[in-house]
Amino acid sequence: MTAHPGGALTEATPVGSAPAEPAGLASTAAGRPAGPTEADWAAAVAAVRQLPPDGRVLLICHVNPDGDALGSMLGFGLGLRRLGVRRLQATFPGPPEVPEPFRGLPGLELLVPAADADPAPDLVICFDAASDSRLGDLADRLTGTGTALVLDHHASNAGFGDVNLVDPAAAATSVVAEELLARLGVTLDAGIAECLYVALSTDTGSFRFDATTPAVHEMAARLLATGIRPGDISRRVFDSRPFGAVRLFGEVLGRARLEPAAAAGRGLVWTYATQDDLARHDQRPYVLEALIDPVRCTAEADVSCVLKQTGPVEWAVSLRSKGAVDVSRVAVALGGGGHRLAAGFTAKGTVDEVVDRIRAELAGPAAGGGLDPQG
Repeated sequence: MTAHPGGALTEATPVGSAPAEPAGLASTAAGRPAGPTEADWAAAVAAVRQLPPDGRVLLICHVNPDGDALGSMLGFGLGLRRLGVRRLQATFPGPPEVPEPFRGLPGLELLVPAADADPAPDLVICFDAASDSRLGDLADRLTGTGTALVLDHHASNAGFGDVNLVDPAAAATSVVAEELLARLGVTLDAGIAECLYVALSTDTGSFRFDATTPAVHEMAARLLATGIRPGDISRRVFDSRPFGAVRLFGEVLGRARLEPAAAAGRGLVWTYATQDDLARHDQRPYVLEALIDPVRCTAEADVSCVLKQTGPVEWAVSLRSKGAVDVSRVAVALGGGGHRLAAGFTAKGTVDEVVDRIRAELAGPAAGGGLDPQG
């Protein structure tokens, strides 16, 4: 992947205005972030507008990027181009491979491999990462001499940037990205809109999850008004899968296990996929991201779990809840993060050892309970 300087239209207030003081996170009485304040938004706008004419901007999203991470990052990058930002790169840790469903996204020319990312940008903007550990070796860009701006919607995000726009009430990070683009005076075009629409639709489960509020549909309407084609996007993102992946899913689902007594009787269903499984079916790791969906359909379990092997004894673990269990607390207890109904973490050990840890957390106070109106 290579960076693309591109041409840009200067619109709204150009970059180069005065900076504002760094901003943090407002908190609820329970200690969780309540969402950005007006001071936070003002600081984020200033961080962009204070860039010099030749300012260097690095956009980063989390490892193994999903639709919200990539869509929010690329959509915002295209918006920065319209503001006249030309020295602009986007990247993510790990192999520089974009998952097949997202290879048609506008703005992919902004991507560079992590090894080629600017080591000392004037502004670094992080998208959809609940913690800096999700940024791998790129996390050091946040502690350089430039300003670090974080855009996210995970409730477990404690704020690791100089300016933190973390809104747990937002259905997707793209909601935060669109709001910041609007405050910067960037008008939506089809390219920006397609990226943000992919981000919004993937994180709301194609508008099926509880986080799909009237505001979500209003945002979708604004994006669709640019002329993007939702049918084409949905077929590419949700309804296209290699035959090898279909065979792989069948094999992995065939080893699923149901434990009705787990999670204090709420039920746990889990399965795992190995690197050998991927090799046997000639598939790339990204295909496993959709595996949690058929697993979570199990009627007898509130909690669903998929372990995806990433190394000899390392696993990326996805957790989902139908509402009775707060899986973000389980994930945080095991070194990860996420939302009440969707979370994850990285673990080392055998499959049985990792599942034992999950069972233990589900049996204890970390699992919590209660429905989450936001999803």
